[in-house]
Amino acid sequence: MIVIAGATGTVGREATRLLTDRATPFRALSRTPTAGRTHADPADPASLGQALTSASALLLIGPGTPDLPAYDQAFLAAAERAGVTRVVKLSSIPVGPVARWHRAGEEATRTFPEWTLLRPSLFASNSLQWAPLVAAGEPIPNPTGDARLGVVDPRDLAEVAVAALLDDHHGRTYTLTGPELLSAPEQVAVLAEVLGRPLTTVDAPLAEYAEVLRDAAIRTDDIASVLGRPARDYATWARECYPRP
Repeated sequence: MIVIAGATGTVGREATRLLTDRATPFRALSRTPTAGRTHADPADPASLGQALTSASALLLIGPGTPDLPAYDQAFLAAAERAGVTRVVKLSSIPVGPVARWHRAGEEATRTFPEWTLLRPSLFASNSLQWAPLVAAGEPIPNPTGDARLGVVDPRDLAEVAVAALLDDHHGRTYTLTGPELLSAPEQVAVLAEVLGRPLTTVDAPLAEYAEVLRDAAIRTDDIASVLGRPARDYATWARECYPRP
């Protein structure tokens, strides 16, 4: 039995869809009671124990918040008690504060008999937060200047995660990016072309990004190596997923 922690998130929802399509048994977890999801609260060890009963593999997807280390620790301790042998952890590219929040969970994941670490770059879906501004025709704030990141389609992340759950990727750490490096203004330019309307940005620099962005311009072919096809580019994601005003 495969268990998916964080099944209501962007990658988790897609992973459940892929496993459903493959007719692979799985149990989707949620911290809040949700239809079709098993309740599993890291603050309630008993709920974790029940959620992980008979599980052989765990896809660990946590929140992007400072309580992530405690979340990971609770799930991985429960997985160890339940006899889970395979853990696939969705982590982050190794720069900035979010990567530091993942560090303890990565170390604990490596203690399982079979483990895989997935370190994605910036999600393409993060640009959905611009949708109200796009609809209103207002400028999109750009806090990152001309820094360019390997924007990645979350659907590719879910496909790699499912491959790691079902096949042999033990001991591998994958850095998962899109096929190109894009700045925020370049993403907005792609959206403008896809939507067929002019879009603009306005600089809104944030000092806390400066250290992170120096090392975040990472592009790899790890998605292609796992899936046997190129990673989807940002334009493909935008054409298929960005809401039309």
